[in-house]
Amino acid sequence: MELKIKLSEMTRVNKMRLYMGSMRPVLNLDALFSDCTEAYVNPSQPMPGDKVVIRFRTLKNNVDHVYLLHGEESIELSMVSSQGSFDYYATEITVGEEMFCYCFRIISGKMQCYYNQRGPMKNREPYYDFRLIPGYRTPDWAKGAVFYQIFVDRFYNGDTSNDPLDREYSYIGEGIARVKDWNKYPAAMGVREFYGGDLQGVMDKLDYLQNLGVDVIYFNPLFVSPSNHKYDIQDYDYIDPHIGKIVKDEGETLAEWDNDNSHASRYIMRVTDKENLEASNELFRQLVEEAHKRGMRVILDGVFNHCGSFNKWLDRERIYEQQEGYEKGAYVSADSPYRTFFQFNDQNKWPYNTSYDGWWGHDTLPKLNYEDSPALVEDILRVAKKWVSAPYNADGWRLDVAADLGHSNEYNHQFWQKFRDAVKEANPEAIVLAEHYGDPESWLHGKEWDTVMNYDAFMEPITWFLTGMEKHSDEFRGDLLGNADSFFAAMSHHMSRLPMQSLQVAMNELSNHDHSRFLTRTNRRVGRVASLGPEAANQNINKGTFREAVVMQMTWPGAPTIYYGDEAGLCGWTDPDNRRSYPWGREDMELIEFHRDMIKIHKENKALLRGSYKPLFGSHKVIAYGRFLGDNQVVIAVNNNYDETELEIPVWEIGVENGSLMEQLMLTTEGGYNIGRADYMIGNRVLHVTLPPVSAAVYRRKM
Repeated sequence: MELKIKLSEMTRVNKMRLYMGSMRPVLNLDALFSDCTEAYVNPSQPMPGDKVVIRFRTLKNNVDHVYLLHGEESIELSMVSSQGSFDYYATEITVGEEMFCYCFRIISGKMQCYYNQRGPMKNREPYYDFRLIPGYRTPDWAKGAVFYQIFVDRFYNGDTSNDPLDREYSYIGEGIARVKDWNKYPAAMGVREFYGGDLQGVMDKLDYLQNLGVDVIYFNPLFVSPSNHKYDIQDYDYIDPHIGKIVKDEGETLAEWDNDNSHASRYIMRVTDKENLEASNELFRQLVEEAHKRGMRVILDGVFNHCGSFNKWLDRERIYEQQEGYEKGAYVSADSPYRTFFQFNDQNKWPYNTSYDGWWGHDTLPKLNYEDSPALVEDILRVAKKWVSAPYNADGWRLDVAADLGHSNEYNHQFWQKFRDAVKEANPEAIVLAEHYGDPESWLHGKEWDTVMNYDAFMEPITWFLTGMEKHSDEFRGDLLGNADSFFAAMSHHMSRLPMQSLQVAMNELSNHDHSRFLTRTNRRVGRVASLGPEAANQNINKGTFREAVVMQMTWPGAPTIYYGDEAGLCGWTDPDNRRSYPWGREDMELIEFHRDMIKIHKENKALLRGSYKPLFGSHKVIAYGRFLGDNQVVIAVNNNYDETELEIPVWEIGVENGSLMEQLMLTTEGGYNIGRADYMIGNRVLHVTLPPVSAAVYRRKM
């Protein structure tokens, strides 16, 4: 007979058991488990021709057969061991050159179900099959690594001699300005404001970052650029002397009435003189060397879809036109060697051709024309290799708007294959990490990107669940606030689009330079700085909710990434207010200590670095999930209600047996946090705890 069931998201204790007859359990769905971590796939990053052992877990003496389904092929697994409550089944396959997709079919008596990346399913859904991609390896150092994102101009001013000067040059029609008050809120058109943060400032604060527990520094762009954000690159070969070193400093700033940058002689010397440029590159080399000595890595931001109108290849501002050692830019001359680097719509407009194609129509962001310019491709690949090679030895690239590069999706994939090959040839341990919104699966086949900034499978679901806010603070969704079913469904769907080796290095951020600060989102207020003003971003925030988010960030699969200042209590609406200066001398020291303690917990538990993940419980505003690898089993519980909540968490599902002790490692509340240890005895196969309002807790099985 056929038993009709609905296999939905597993979000409640004892939620989905199927019975034949009145007493005997036939198929315990909660016990079924497999994934692509090293515990269930060995080797977890196979090479073509490797023999791979694939394992599957069931409740002891609960199933009759387990099959691995690959296309039309069905392979029966053999039971290889029993441990605690579980039986383990396994089979060995040999992988070839192509992706190996599979799911499981489980039979118990007259019942059967399928098991894929989303768990047990009534019907087979190939879209969610597990995927093994032979030859696809991501750097081991990045798996679970703690990243720290630095927007350099706003981090720390370690060298005042390189500070931008008032009206040093004109940017988007007005002279730039040096901000004298470090603690001033960014202006609405703050792109022309410079606070003076620089690489020497980062050098000065390496002790702070190391003590915090940072493994990797991710820099927003560092190359010569006229803006404070530097996503409009002027020269890919050099670090901007305004954040590097200025050793030759002559010339004049612009007069009040003058916005012609060809007259900005002080700026021209600062950014075109090779002594300044080489000194700045040398400072970056020293920074990377010092970071490496401390066991820290450094990754750069690569803006390769577009450059800036100041770029020497275009030279719309005529900064390079009269300088020795520089070719004429494509804006200046039809004979420029860079003419093919850009797409000009009027071929009869030189000199000073303004008809070039701009990214999203912005003439300050000329789009690079790869398809028509082999020379451009060669130059960008040279840049890609240069910075991850000696003497600079950066540890990888974060790729800005990576899916936009080129004029077609087909070419986009071709280019990123070349880019990956170039980077990995120069530095096999370098990471290639892309900014991407939406499904990244087609770029994650081992030939292009290693991973992505994890919006879909981290930032967005956590933000909706804990705050009900959209990541720009542009919308409030009461139906998503505290909705455990939606949270787990979104997470399982989007996590399934990342192969395991990609998921384990995915950049898990709560905030960054493009979205509102998470602490501001906890006020559940829709707004931006232009409509509400900056002070409103600081009001009615909830540090308890923020701590819940950080607990999740440090315990979720992937690489937790702190946006500078989040750990110190920095607030802010979306761009430009999210780029406030780090509050040196005004830090929330308790939040910093909390981050330090959570990072320590993260690093001390191998399950949190590369272990399996399993949802264990979900109800309104309450969730619990487990991370487990071998003898390391960790449970995380979150109560976002304003009432105390009693929970029974089925820890047996991650292998914690009756009679075991679980120790509480962390408890956060609205009022603070506690790392005092408390033990809980496991009975009836559950962890019985009472969570205070707006709290999160981390528990670990005691050895």
